[in-house]
Amino acid sequence: MQSKVHNEGKKLAQLTKVLAAAAMGMEKADAVITGAKIVNVNTGEIEQGKDVAIKAGRVVLVGNSEHTRGDDTQIIDASGYYLTPGFLDGHVHVESSMVTVTQFARAVLPRGTTTVFMDPHEIANVLGMNGVKLMIEEGRKLPLRVYATMPSCVPAAPGLEDAGAVFGPDEIAEAMEWDEIIGLGEMMNFPGVIYGDAGAHGELDATLKSGKVITGHYSIPDLDIGLQAYAATGIASCHESTTMEDALVRMRLGMYTKMREGSAWHDVKATVKSITENKIDTRYAVLVSDDTHPHTLLNQGHLDHVVKRAIQEGVNPITAIQMVTINTAQCFEVDRFMGSIAPGRYADILFIKDLADVSVARVMAGGKIIAENNQLITELETFSYPASATQSVHLKEKLEPKHFIIKAPIKEGMSRVNVMEIIEAHVGTKHRIMELPVADGILQLADDVLKVMVMERHGVNGTSGIGLVKGFGIKAGAVASTVAHDSHNLLIMGANDRDMAYAGNVLAEHGGGMVAVRDEKILALLPLPIAGLMSPRPVEEVQDLVEKTDNAWKELGCQLVSPFMTMALISLPVLPELRLTNRGLIDTVNFKIIDLFAKG
Repeated sequence: MQSKVHNEGKKLAQLTKVLAAAAMGMEKADAVITGAKIVNVNTGEIEQGKDVAIKAGRVVLVGNSEHTRGDDTQIIDASGYYLTPGFLDGHVHVESSMVTVTQFARAVLPRGTTTVFMDPHEIANVLGMNGVKLMIEEGRKLPLRVYATMPSCVPAAPGLEDAGAVFGPDEIAEAMEWDEIIGLGEMMNFPGVIYGDAGAHGELDATLKSGKVITGHYSIPDLDIGLQAYAATGIASCHESTTMEDALVRMRLGMYTKMREGSAWHDVKATVKSITENKIDTRYAVLVSDDTHPHTLLNQGHLDHVVKRAIQEGVNPITAIQMVTINTAQCFEVDRFMGSIAPGRYADILFIKDLADVSVARVMAGGKIIAENNQLITELETFSYPASATQSVHLKEKLEPKHFIIKAPIKEGMSRVNVMEIIEAHVGTKHRIMELPVADGILQLADDVLKVMVMERHGVNGTSGIGLVKGFGIKAGAVASTVAHDSHNLLIMGANDRDMAYAGNVLAEHGGGMVAVRDEKILALLPLPIAGLMSPRPVEEVQDLVEKTDNAWKELGCQLVSPFMTMALISLPVLPELRLTNRGLIDTVNFKIIDLFAKG
């Protein structure tokens, strides 16, 4: 098998004579950038009085460029600017932006992100190997460099849920032969890794034999033996640090610590203290976005925002830039080809007015200016997804109110039930035991408790699980979503059975998305026809629809920030303490299915 580094090496091998000749002046440069202050991320210094010569989309020389200039060489005056390498996102789920790779590129390229190492984990759970291939194929047509890690946990919790696909060692081994697959996606099955599960280790084995990188997801507080066992298997990085101690321990073990700042997870404030309060070497520190919604992309930015947040928390600007350039490239073992402004590397270069403010004024990708003043100035090719990707909601029957009735073990009185209580701005839920009224053998709702159903929608078995959730504040109506991590089944939550059935049927008719209804009328609808996760519409239009759904939640009585994201995690059975999947209510502390009605 050939690793991604080998494939990048093949590309460079075809250009060695041309690049050397251009550096020597025997062939003339395509472009020369003059007058800028150059941020050298290799040495952590700012160089002045040097030019950058470019040939065939790559840097060939940093220094005096007079001999490289010809009649056709483009001279770019960058006086007053700092030059930095383009930013590299070392862990991102493009699907979480709810737009396609093309529309994601439209949003992030003008903000300075020129390369992503995406984990297409979400589409993999819906469309399997074909979904991953489609996103990779779309990325090939873009000036954004798109690499992918192969999703490792499909589904996230085998035996506790049903996704649209199942990945194992054979699928991973096949994917490692694909050019754009840079490594293995976040290995969430950390118990399987540290306790010797054959499937998990089969995936690690296939990746290591290919010479590619394994990325991690270790989310428990055991920072001693468990984490060391996890790291000992060759897992190179982890993005689950949420405290200074988490981040510091990982870096001490030689793991790349990916400090995330997305729309929902704001971990940089805590994790960068590992740097600012300990004065450590930062070579193993990487800044990532993980999950970013359209509103964040359009109003705050992408990695430019993450870098700025690190700077605001006390990280030196050059260090922060290293954390999205050379450190990221080294994490994925591609630093010979990208991540710095140096000979042989891609000419992905940012023109920044103020380093501390991370004000990206101009973006160069592959030696060409593609964005000015936060606006893309180059056309992106269109990409159409096939019908197989846009017809992904397969229910065994039309939903009716009777499907949401919960029959109690008693005829009248109060019944003890297991309830998920959400905590605003936290990924965890609390496992509560509450008493709810029963009338004529049917469980009734009270005390801010709603019904919630997860229905298998991939055409696998048509099963469903029903549960109860507290904390959303919804007084009437229902909401539904096919963005339901990680298996992305149909998730419906509401205050009455009729609206719940109506909301689910609306999404089935539209191929998935998000909807809020009341009295069997649509308050807001965000169609996401591509795998029930993404829209082909421009990111600005998707943002408008997201805002309308947020407003509809408020109409129903919910005042939470980003409520759909909180709802989407109800079905993720690898987060504590209680979750719901199509197989039923999951005690995620003990990893077992439990009954809705509590014992005793």
